[in-house]
Amino acid sequence: MTNSIAEIENSKCIFIIGSNTSEAHPLIGSRILKAKEKGAKLIVADPRKIQLSFYADIFVRHQLGTDVALINGILNVILKEGWYDRKFVEERTEGFKEFRKVVEKYTPENVEKITGVRAQDIRKIADLYARSKSSSIIYAMGITQHITGVDNVKSLCNLAMLCGQIGRESTGVNPLRGQNNVQGACDMGGLPNVYPGNQPVSDGQMAEKFEKAWGTKLSTKPGMTLTEMLKAAMAGEVKAMFILGENPMVSDVDIQHVEKSLEALDFLVVQDIFMSETARLADVVLPGVSFAEKDGTFTNTERKVKRVRKAIEPIGSSRQDWDIICDLSTRMGYPMRYDDPSKILEEVAQVTPSYGGIYYDRIETEGLHWPCPNRAHPGTPYLHKDRFSRGLGLFHAIEYLPPEELPDKEYPYFLTTGRIYVHYHTGTMTRRSPSLNKEVEEGFAEINPRQAKELGIIQGERIKVFSRRGEIEIKADLSERMERNTIFIPFHFVESAANRLTNPAFDPIAQIPEFKVCAVKIEKVNH
Repeated sequence: MTNSIAEIENSKCIFIIGSNTSEAHPLIGSRILKAKEKGAKLIVADPRKIQLSFYADIFVRHQLGTDVALINGILNVILKEGWYDRKFVEERTEGFKEFRKVVEKYTPENVEKITGVRAQDIRKIADLYARSKSSSIIYAMGITQHITGVDNVKSLCNLAMLCGQIGRESTGVNPLRGQNNVQGACDMGGLPNVYPGNQPVSDGQMAEKFEKAWGTKLSTKPGMTLTEMLKAAMAGEVKAMFILGENPMVSDVDIQHVEKSLEALDFLVVQDIFMSETARLADVVLPGVSFAEKDGTFTNTERKVKRVRKAIEPIGSSRQDWDIICDLSTRMGYPMRYDDPSKILEEVAQVTPSYGGIYYDRIETEGLHWPCPNRAHPGTPYLHKDRFSRGLGLFHAIEYLPPEELPDKEYPYFLTTGRIYVHYHTGTMTRRSPSLNKEVEEGFAEINPRQAKELGIIQGERIKVFSRRGEIEIKADLSERMERNTIFIPFHFVESAANRLTNPAFDPIAQIPEFKVCAVKIEKVNH
C-alpha cells in the first residue's frame, strides 16, 4: 500500500475495484464505511454485487477481465474534460504523450461495448475520482489474478498519477494483501529474483553485499516462480521441494496438475501447523507453530512492521519456524544460528535499507512503516511524497487484451472465484473451528436466478460444473449478486475445489495465474 490503513478513513473519495473488502479484509472495510459516514464518495467496480456496492454512490458491474478497458475509459474522460493535475503530470511524470495517444481511443461509448458499463456511469466515476481533494484506490486479487494483472495495476497507477492522487495523505494506490505477513515474506526475499528489500539477485553489487554478510558464495541467476517450479517438477528437473505454510493442493490453479507435479518429486517436505491436503502428500512433515506460539515480527499490508509475542509454549513436538530452518540449514552444511528472533531482525536492518531503522526496542508498543532507513527515522506512513523511487513516475500506454479463455458453445458461462467472510484461504484453520464452519459448511456456486431457471436448477440443488481442466459437484445458490452469464465459487472447500476448474494461463511478467476468469458449463446432478 502506498498509504496507511488509518488514512482511508479521511479519504474524500474511495475507488474499490477487484476487492470484496468487507468480507476479505473486514477491518479495512470498516474504515471505508467510516469514511462514507464522514461524507466520502464511494465507487465500486466489481462483476459481483458485493456488500459494499449497497453503500456505493456508484456501482458498476464490468465483464470479467475488462479492467484495463474500464480504467482507460475513465482516463479518457478525465483527459477530455481537463480534470487532470497538469502541474503534477509536468513536474513528476514522464511518458504522458504516448500514454495519452492510446487512451484517446477508449471513449466511454467504445468502452461500454467491451465492459458492459454504461458510458454515463464511466463519466460519473471519472468526475467523482478526479475532482475529489483526496481519492484512494483500493484493489486486491480481482485485479492481479489475470493474464493482464500487471497491466491492470499499471492502469490504476496511471489513474492516480494523472489526477495527482498519490504522494499525499488519504490518496494512493493501495493493494490489499491476501494473507497475514505476505508483505513481510516478500520483504524478506520470498521471491525468486530479489534479496530482502527487493534488492535484485542479478545485481553483482547486491550479491557481493550479501556474500559478505552471509559468508558464502551466491548465484546471480534468479530462481523459479511457483508456476515454473511445478512445470520443472513434472519435467523431472526439480527433484525436491520444501513448502512452508502453504496449501497449493487447494489454493493453486488447476489442482490436477499441481498434484501430478508434487507426486513427480523424489522428495517433498511440508512445514505447517495442520495436516493439510498438501502435507498429506509429503514424505516428511515438520510441525511449525501458530502465531500464538512464536516470537518475531509480521509486516502487514500497509508496510507496518509489528512485534509478535509468544502467548503459549509450542504444543507437542512443534518448534519455532525460524529454529527449524536454522537447524535444516546447519545440517545441510551452512551453519545458521541466532540467539533469538531479535538477532534476526538486527541482521535484516543491516542488509535491508528499507528496514535499516527497525529494531525490537523501537516497536515494543507501536509498529513502524517502512521505509525506515535509520534509528532516528519515524517511518513512512505514505510513499512518494516528493518523488517516486525511480525519480519520475512513468505513464504506461496500455491496450486492452481479453481474458485467455472466453465462453463458447461448449463452455458457455464465465466462472470467477474468491473468498467469503467466514472462511480464510484454504480453510485449514477456519474449517477446524466449529463455530466458523457452522456458518458455511460447504461450497456453493452462485448463479443468477434467471440463468438457473433456464437450466431448470432450483435453490440448494446439486449441480456439476465442468471446465477444460476438470469437474466438481457443488450446491447451487441462486443469487442476484451474479449476472446471467457468470457464476461465482469460493475456493475454500477442498471437496468442491474451485481450482479444479481454473485456468493455468498466467501473466507473462508476474506469472500469476488467471484465477478470476475461465469458461465453464453447468449440469444438474441426477442422483
